[in-house]
Amino acid sequence: MQTAEQNNSLMESASAATWKKIGAGPRAGLVVPLFSVFSETSCGIGDFNDLKLLIDICAVTGNSILQLLPMNEVGPAFCPYDSESSFALEPSYIALRAIPSLPLDSVKKIVACMHEFKLSGRSHIDYRIKERKLAILREIFAEMPVGVSAEFTSFLMGNRYWLDDFALFKALKAAHKGSAWWEWDEKFRRRDHAALIAFADEHAGEIMFQKWLQWQLYRQFKSAREYARVKKILLKGDLPILVARDSADVWSHPELFQLDFDAGAPPDMYCAKGQRWGTPTYDWQKIFEEDGAYLKAKLAYAGNFYDLLRIDHVVGLFRIWRIPSAEPKENCGLNGKFYPADESLWEAQGRKILLFIIQNSRLALCAEDLGVVPWQCVKVLAELGIPGNDVQRWTKDWNNRHDFLPPEEFRFLSATMLSTHDTTCWPAWWQYEAGTIDEGLFLRKCAERGIDGAAASARLFDTKLSAHGRLRWLDAIASVDILCRELGRRREELMDFVDLYLNSYREKEKLWCGLSMAGPMQEKSSPALVEAVTLRTLKSRSVFFLNLITDWLSLDYILKKDPYEYRVNTPGTVVDRNWSLLMPLSLEKLLAHPVCAKIRALNETAGRAGGQ
Repeated sequence: MQTAEQNNSLMESASAATWKKIGAGPRAGLVVPLFSVFSETSCGIGDFNDLKLLIDICAVTGNSILQLLPMNEVGPAFCPYDSESSFALEPSYIALRAIPSLPLDSVKKIVACMHEFKLSGRSHIDYRIKERKLAILREIFAEMPVGVSAEFTSFLMGNRYWLDDFALFKALKAAHKGSAWWEWDEKFRRRDHAALIAFADEHAGEIMFQKWLQWQLYRQFKSAREYARVKKILLKGDLPILVARDSADVWSHPELFQLDFDAGAPPDMYCAKGQRWGTPTYDWQKIFEEDGAYLKAKLAYAGNFYDLLRIDHVVGLFRIWRIPSAEPKENCGLNGKFYPADESLWEAQGRKILLFIIQNSRLALCAEDLGVVPWQCVKVLAELGIPGNDVQRWTKDWNNRHDFLPPEEFRFLSATMLSTHDTTCWPAWWQYEAGTIDEGLFLRKCAERGIDGAAASARLFDTKLSAHGRLRWLDAIASVDILCRELGRRREELMDFVDLYLNSYREKEKLWCGLSMAGPMQEKSSPALVEAVTLRTLKSRSVFFLNLITDWLSLDYILKKDPYEYRVNTPGTVVDRNWSLLMPLSLEKLLAHPVCAKIRALNETAGRAGGQ
């Protein structure tokens, strides 16, 4: 656990004010996509009333942090990290029954909608619920008394920076049948002032509906935030590093974005062509020429709802991979370059942006720093007192021992976890990924050396224990010398293969022993195994332990299907199963389930229960 010296280092950092506010002691938390849970009164998807039940569950289990995925309005792929706005909230999450003064006819339609989109027994969300909810909301809005309340007026005036443009963007998008803003009539695409005023006058009803809708969402989220304060639960939000090209932000502030470029990632051992996300990169110089007004506004609005904020892909604040928009799509990220190109500028840029966020927000910051992280990022995060992320399955000594780090060697300044929303849950990792390497990567490396990949796979890997694109080593490949002999090359020619082997061969057996599990190693996970790895990670010296809901529930026999099915997102794929996973029991049943007592006992044993 933490030492007095470590706590003092936080109180002397640039983030000292927020650490003093929330406390620097060890905490545990629950990470959950709101769309993945439901209550007995949910209408087709988790909503802001359900957020209060999640807060109750946190209080009962000794978790003092509730972390959510981004809550911004999503586009057609329903990806929380590809939103139509950095400000506007997702309408699907509105609790219809919580809207004041509902007309009787609307109540009947809500009940019918609840019955049609009943969540019990489903494994994934049916996102047609969004349009159904919006249809009901339009009818409710039409029945509302004429006139604007003082509270609504205050909301309109206090959020003019983004709300006017967002509501206009939504109305224009509807008028153009959902097409991207760069496909609109030129006068709207280029934001001709007279044309926009005329359109706004003609579509005043739709524009006011969008503003009213955001007000209702704001009120419900604020209510949940106040409930969390009473229960002494901290809410943690998620700030995506980028925003969708087809968003109100980019349309209304094109000067703040480098529209001739797409963000992405360079080629690496997993993606031979790199990645191309389609999101434009920021023009930080222009942002700061405007005194950071855009960033200040985002932080201010997020401050209405959260106590802590996760900065997604924080390395992108230091340097980001830019791909010219004119590049053929099939080249992916091949022909991009890091920006700034001058590596000597990375540290100063990242520090400037993070310091600006600290100085213009009351939110405590955490950083998602997974993947290949330049030393400048590591240095600045430590200097500013911002925790990074440590995922148990990747928290290893990769270069010497080739084994998992013991709890006392975890980073103090980190939020540690068993899984993320972009990985398999921990039981699925144990069953299908521990002790394996990526099949595509192996075959690609074989092809580069002129090695017959299929034949080599048959000699090196256990086909019975290889699945989902992962290759499990045969026990007989018991040394590097055997590996090199089977591949028919000298060790010096196979150092990347050797590295993969050393960090994955008998990985499961190593962790099984490290957890002091009794008996022979078991291929499939169990609640006892999850409890052992959870407690081990809870006892690490990391300041936060933030566990995904699927991993907390794996402490009991609640998730009964193949664990590989309980995945929130598979990066690099666009499929209906992404961003739609649904838990198998209601929040009311979960609140009364014995697993809650088990979670609390673990948090108490590790000294993390209840926070500070």
